[in-house]
Amino acid sequence: MNLTRPLRFIAFIAVSIIIASALNVAVTKKSFSENYPAVVCPPTLPGLASQISLSSTKTQFQRLQNRSTKTDPVKVLRLPVMKDSLLLNAEGTTPVVWQSRSGSWAGGALCSGPASSQWFVGASADITTKGRLIVVNSGLSEAVVDLNVFTENGKQPLRTLNVPSKNYLVIPVDSLAPGDKTLTVNVLPRSGRINSFLIDEQGKGLRALGGDLVNPINAPSRTLVIPAIPNQGNRAGQAAAPAHVLRLLTPGEVDASVTVELLSADGVFIPVGLNSRTISAGLVTELRFSPKISSTAFALKITSTEPVVAAVESTVVSNGRRDFTWSTPAPELTAFTMAVTGLSPLVVFAGTEINVAVDVTLVNGKVSRNTIKGSDVATWRVPDSARSFTITKVGEQIYAGALVSSVNGYGYFPIAPGSVLTRVEIPDSNIRILNP
Repeated sequence: MNLTRPLRFIAFIAVSIIIASALNVAVTKKSFSENYPAVVCPPTLPGLASQISLSSTKTQFQRLQNRSTKTDPVKVLRLPVMKDSLLLNAEGTTPVVWQSRSGSWAGGALCSGPASSQWFVGASADITTKGRLIVVNSGLSEAVVDLNVFTENGKQPLRTLNVPSKNYLVIPVDSLAPGDKTLTVNVLPRSGRINSFLIDEQGKGLRALGGDLVNPINAPSRTLVIPAIPNQGNRAGQAAAPAHVLRLLTPGEVDASVTVELLSADGVFIPVGLNSRTISAGLVTELRFSPKISSTAFALKITSTEPVVAAVESTVVSNGRRDFTWSTPAPELTAFTMAVTGLSPLVVFAGTEINVAVDVTLVNGKVSRNTIKGSDVATWRVPDSARSFTITKVGEQIYAGALVSSVNGYGYFPIAPGSVLTRVEIPDSNIRILNP
């Protein structure tokens, strides 16, 4: 009997705490605002031509150097870019920009949201280069950006840039590491709304050697998949097919052991010399390989003991002209929409078990549904009349990239979202702030 009253008191206190907690949860309910950040497309430098593929004529845009925040509808499904970088409110659809130099080269890249870090594996700083690094600040205040440059001779001195608000800088690639042949550049913003683009263009005297837009990698990883690499095979008058060049960098301080698997319709195997290769830390390394396969496209899966970045340079011929393309890693495929008006890319899927459902929206507004299945590698050609395609269903560990052949050249871009849905907490009004 003596313990009954203390137990009742303890039970009363416990129930009171539970009720108070429940009431507190009800009072502190949070609300959120969800939206897709505006994406940035690169400017058009002198001598080049650019078009942006869009999924809707109502997509809002503004020119970067326009100090006003007013936006206008694009009114077309493929927007020519005369000069300035553009900001697009694409509402979750990823626009693709296609740049070219008439009769010389062409390449594609994604218009994307601001990035906290970008790695560009490609280009050269020797006497053949005409490449440029473009750093875009789409924010309303000045930005500070660090450039970490690696070559076959190691890491170069840190370079810091101040990028004016709503403007961009164009840096010649040969100024980053004069005379070095193999570049990897890390663009690391300290502040600002930063996007970067790298143009790799090569020439010898008056002879053009091709060019490409090098797509960025967000971060080094121990596992990378490069899903779409062109393989044109032997050409008339050639004794052997041109070699592909795998460029690798271990940016950390520990050497990496790297193994490369080739995935194709002919099977999966490790090319000669690409098994357990040691990659020295801080040095850009290139490995050449010439696969004897009949497939017109293949993929590489790179497994490393340390985080690495990588890309593959491939020599191609488009409309009788020599060109080259940089195939870069793609993130794991997810459900999203990509605009491809005027491109008709060959999409290459890579994965152990490929099962992807795709809805294609045509220029006339009709929608067709497609299912792509296979193992290791599967290809699918986007219809010429397509304005966009939507990945509606996808399995795990599937990757995809696009190969495009145009009048001026050949290009690649990864199948990945340019911006992802962001969620921002909306402050709740609370009368207790005014009346404590």
